[in-house]
Amino acid sequence: MNTQQITPGAIIEISGGYWKTCTLHAGVKLDIFTVIGSEQLTSEDVAQKIDGDKRGVKILLNALTAMNLLVKEDGFFSNTGASASFLSKDAPQYMGHISMHHNNLVASWSQLDAAVRTGVPIRERASMRNEEWRESFLMGMFNMAMMMAPGIVKKIDISKRRHLLDLGGGPGTYAINYCLNNPHLKATVYDLPTTRPFAERAIEKFGLTGRIRFMDGNYTEEGIEGTYDVAWLSHILHGEAPEDCQKIIQKAVSALETGGMILIHDFILDNTLDGPLFPALFSLNMLLGTPSGQAYSEQQISDMLGKAGVKEIRRISIQTPNDSGVIAGVIE
Repeated sequence: MNTQQITPGAIIEISGGYWKTCTLHAGVKLDIFTVIGSEQLTSEDVAQKIDGDKRGVKILLNALTAMNLLVKEDGFFSNTGASASFLSKDAPQYMGHISMHHNNLVASWSQLDAAVRTGVPIRERASMRNEEWRESFLMGMFNMAMMMAPGIVKKIDISKRRHLLDLGGGPGTYAINYCLNNPHLKATVYDLPTTRPFAERAIEKFGLTGRIRFMDGNYTEEGIEGTYDVAWLSHILHGEAPEDCQKIIQKAVSALETGGMILIHDFILDNTLDGPLFPALFSLNMLLGTPSGQAYSEQQISDMLGKAGVKEIRRISIQTPNDSGVIAGVIE
C-alpha cells in the first residue's frame, strides 16, 4: 500500500498535469523540434518556418523550455539532447508517433466519467480508425517496442525453438527482435490486413523478409493456420473480455506442438488489482476504447493459461518503464 501523503499541491499537480501533456503534443504536431534541428533559432525564425503566430509560438517555445525540452540562450532556442534524440523526425528513436497516438486519446479521456457511468466505450479502437490514427498507433507501438524488445527477448530463452507465432504482432517488432536474437528462428506475424504494410516495411528494413511472413486474419473471430513451437501474445489480451481472452489463449495453444511454449506479455496488475499505477490507468484506457477490455492480474492470466491446459506456468522477471510483464508456460 502506498502511504505517501497527498498534499493540496500534489492534487493541483495531478489535476493540471494535462497542461504539460498538451504542450508537448502541440510541439510535436507543429514539428517544433524537427524545425529547430541542430540550429539555434529565435521565436520569430520558428514562427516563420511553421507559418505560426509570433506571439503563440514565442509562448509555446518558452513553455517547452520551462519543461526542459528546449534550451534558451540570449533569445535563441535549441533542442536539448533528449528532444533532439526522441522528438525530432530526423532521429532514429523518434517518439512523435506515440505522442500523436496519446494526443488522439485526449478527447476520450476528458469523458472518462461518462464511460464509468455507462460502461460504454467513448471511442473506436485505434486500429479501426482512419489512416492517420492507425499510423500513429502502429508506429508509436513499433517505436516503443523497439526500445524495449531487445532487452526483453534476451531474458527469454527460445534458442531451441524453430517457428514463432507473433499473434496480433502489429508491425512485427517482437518477431523481428526474436529472429535477430535467434539466428535459426523463423516467425509468422498474424494480424489484421490493415497492419500488413507497416509490418512488411519493418521486416524488410531489418533484412528478415525470408524468415518472417505476415498472415492476414482476425484472431478474435478466426482460427490460426499452421503449427508452431512458441507463441508470443504481446499486448492483445487487455483489449478483450475475460471469456474472449480465454478463447484467444486456447486458439494459440491449439496451434502449438506438444512441448510448445506460450508467452503472454502485457501490463500486469497485482493480484489485488490496485497497482502498479500504469496498468491500473491503462485499464481505464481500455474502458474508454473497448467494450470489455481491461488490464489483468498475474493470477487471472495464470488461471486462463491453466484452463487451456498449459503447465509449468511462471512469471519471467523483466524490467520495463511501463510495468509490463511476461508469463510463460508449456504445452504437454
